[in-house]
Amino acid sequence: MKILIDNGHGKETPGKCSPDGRLKEYAYTREIADRVVAGLQDKGVDTMRIVPEEEDVSLSERVKRVNTFGKEAILISIHCNAMGNGSEWMSAHGWSVFVGNNASMNSKWLAWQLAQAALNKKVKVRRSSPQNLYWTANLYICQKTNCPAVLVENFFQDNKDDVEFLLSEEGKQCITDILLEGITNYLKEYLRNM
Repeated sequence: MKILIDNGHGKETPGKCSPDGRLKEYAYTREIADRVVAGLQDKGVDTMRIVPEEEDVSLSERVKRVNTFGKEAILISIHCNAMGNGSEWMSAHGWSVFVGNNASMNSKWLAWQLAQAALNKKVKVRRSSPQNLYWTANLYICQKTNCPAVLVENFFQDNKDDVEFLLSEEGKQCITDILLEGITNYLKEYLRNM
């Protein structure tokens, strides 16, 4: 199985940064994506980034790249959340994971594994309801891919405390570890059920 990592927005995408400009989503998600790819490859897992470019790559092109691998892959799209328009600090806080409105059971299981990994790291997991660890949304990247797909929102780039955490080495390692643990646990279950 191929693990595909999407690092979200491009360098020129407007508004994708913290109000003070210290956290730039395109750079942050690429750093985390590289850490995740390296961590999985060190474990012998076939993994790659689908967007090596720094420029914005359209959703349709990203989906096309994913779909060349068929159903024997999984996709994790990495992002940082935002509550406002990026000009001021907001109070929304926490980590979350999304699946598309047409999500397969495997997409939901991947989302659940990632959320459980976040809970294991003692971070606040934002939920759609008390019993549900993931959100369902109309997300092109999740709905148009042929393989199981999720989108993770790694805290809020317009929450001052979240930004401090995200930019710290502790925060970067925490986010990386959540993704590595969730993906690894999903793969173990997948292989067990084959």
